[in-house]
Amino acid sequence: MVNGYAFAALAVVITASALLGSAQGQVSIFDRDFVDIKFHEAYFGTAGERIEVNPGDKNVPFTLVMTNVGTLDITGIRGQLSPPFGFTPTDGSGPIILASAENAARAGEIFTVTFFVDLGSDLDIRQYPASAKIDYSRLREAGVRSTFFNFDFKVTGGSVINVNAKDPFLVSLQNNEIVIEISNNGTAPISGVAIQITNTQDAMPSAAQSTSNVERVVIPDTDWNVGNINPGDVKYLTSTIYVPGLIKGETLRLPLEISYFNAHGERQVISRNVDFYIQGLIDIRIYNVNVMEFSGRPTIIGEIINEGNEDALFGFVMLKPIGDSNISEVTQFIDEIQTDSPVPFNIQVGFDGTPRYGEHTVEITARYKDSLREEHFVAHQAVITIPEPPVTKNSISGPEILGSPEVDIDALLFDDGGQSIVLVVAVAAVIGIVLYAVKRRRRREDVF
Repeated sequence: MVNGYAFAALAVVITASALLGSAQGQVSIFDRDFVDIKFHEAYFGTAGERIEVNPGDKNVPFTLVMTNVGTLDITGIRGQLSPPFGFTPTDGSGPIILASAENAARAGEIFTVTFFVDLGSDLDIRQYPASAKIDYSRLREAGVRSTFFNFDFKVTGGSVINVNAKDPFLVSLQNNEIVIEISNNGTAPISGVAIQITNTQDAMPSAAQSTSNVERVVIPDTDWNVGNINPGDVKYLTSTIYVPGLIKGETLRLPLEISYFNAHGERQVISRNVDFYIQGLIDIRIYNVNVMEFSGRPTIIGEIINEGNEDALFGFVMLKPIGDSNISEVTQFIDEIQTDSPVPFNIQVGFDGTPRYGEHTVEITARYKDSLREEHFVAHQAVITIPEPPVTKNSISGPEILGSPEVDIDALLFDDGGQSIVLVVAVAAVIGIVLYAVKRRRRREDVF
């Protein structure tokens, strides 16, 4: 019985020893070797400022961010960067790029090491692997220690934001629909794009000094959420601007504040300006179109008025028949069409072919140029009545005159045939008077 108890006790001891040995031989997943430097990230830029880069950029700063996690300060920090193919040192050649940082980093302090790199023009915009070696010395300790890191970094590409007006001309005294183009002409996308017109009447305090004349116009919509703009894409912003008449001939400058997230995911705020030229308003109206008779010929008369605030230049009035009308086309120069001063016009009516009397539909067009020398046309259609000519009053009747029962004296006097008859009669009268005088003189000579 004793032997049985002894055997059981021995088995318990052996099992406990085996379990203890197994526990002592196992390594915890949280165990690690202690180091003095912890690596955080690598990016193009300097401490606290990231920059976007493109293939082919030269002398670009490349920064490693680390922390001294040891219990002692470290000094004599030196860095060596081993980049992939396509990245070379700015100040030399070879596979290793050297850099130095501040002389020391306190325990628990974040520090950076910056290299200057040339990027090959054949590189792609993507992520690349690299490795670095950091040499340092611990305070109150002799010798140099080294820490190695493997990490990834990205060639981001660059975003280039441009804004411009699709139509850069506004007209005073009216509402203008404007379209602003915002484009990304770079190689990196931008996201979360928001745009606001600044320095407006609502945004400006009463005592603020204006840097633009935008406060003198009325803009209902002043901010837009655009979203993402990929490389090469264009987005459009639309709004309405009312321009008072007092600022014609000026340049309207719209200051824009653009906020977005760049390829590093950092929020950026930039300013851009969009310029518009303000033209005066030319508002042409044609009215009082009628027909009167001048010098025995029907004449179309009317008036043109400019109800805007800018004179129209190089004005013309053009008459054109509509439909089956055979009235001849006519163009007449009337020079400037000034504001608030009616300009009369009169166009004598001619016909292509046999005259047709009665109603005619015509189009009267005012053609002019604005201050930018752009040509404009304003058309007005009207129905006019061309009266028949009246019956001639000076006429005689008789079957023996020129073989016609009725001869018009005016026709005899003023048509080509009438002029010839008058000339013959006059010459015959002169000859008769001369012959009579000669004959009378001869008779007197015979008497004496």
